[in-house]
Amino acid sequence: MVDFTVGVAMTPLDQLAGLARTAEECGFASIALPDSLFYMEKQSVDYPYTPDGSRMWTEDTPWVDPLIAAAAMGAVTSTLRFYTQVLKLGSRNPVLLARQVGSVANLTGNRFGFGVGIGWAPEEFEWCGVPYARRGKRVDEMIEVIRLILGGGMVEHHGEFFDFDRLQMSPAPSAPVPFYIGGHTDVALRRAARIGDGWTSAMIRFDDLVDVIARLRELRAGYGRADEPFEIQAVCVDRFGGAGYAELEDAGVTDIIVVPWIFDGHGFDSPLEAKQESLRSFADKYIHRREQA
Repeated sequence: MVDFTVGVAMTPLDQLAGLARTAEECGFASIALPDSLFYMEKQSVDYPYTPDGSRMWTEDTPWVDPLIAAAAMGAVTSTLRFYTQVLKLGSRNPVLLARQVGSVANLTGNRFGFGVGIGWAPEEFEWCGVPYARRGKRVDEMIEVIRLILGGGMVEHHGEFFDFDRLQMSPAPSAPVPFYIGGHTDVALRRAARIGDGWTSAMIRFDDLVDVIARLRELRAGYGRADEPFEIQAVCVDRFGGAGYAELEDAGVTDIIVVPWIFDGHGFDSPLEAKQESLRSFADKYIHRREQA
């Protein structure tokens, strides 16, 4: 049965704990946590997920580090899972991230999945002291480094971009942290098929999503991974309601990401109580009825 995840992008920070508790009570599987480092006054390239390249937020839109948010929300829940959707990997340091990801996995009792992307803005790389050039190759090595350290024990790495002698971070997570790969380009889909435990979408139309899923299946078969578990997390912008969610499930989506209060006409900055009521209403319509069928 397909899972439902609550997207909390651009949510006021003081609402996160309350939304997590209510989402868990209502039977949602996960919270999807977005990532934004900062708002640059002038952007040098188009944002890739809107028709005109503009950003959907302003300099005053609230954001929180998703790893810190996962730890905070995990502290007030017991079964709800969390995953970054997606953390912009390219502008960060993989050794420091390994410590952070391992900490969140341990603090939440292995209720954390690491959704990663490269990052779209040159400013995020350059102003964090990281070159924008060759970012894809560097991210591939970053994933290798983080997985290596999270695996536990004394490890070393000598690569093209990162180099360190034997080290150990304790405690290692008691279960592997799943890595979900974001991105809609063919190179991103290849990365997901080759090394990911799943693929996670930005906003996408159903017909395009079907094409992506078919491509991922083709690529995974080519890498000899067709029979391994693989999640498809989707933010589909043109399939809603019982019939729409059934279509997504039939297409191969394992995790439908929704923002129920938007469906009810509430904004990102609406009161917590209104959002909680939307969570309960959505769960009654689409989660509890499916469980009883």
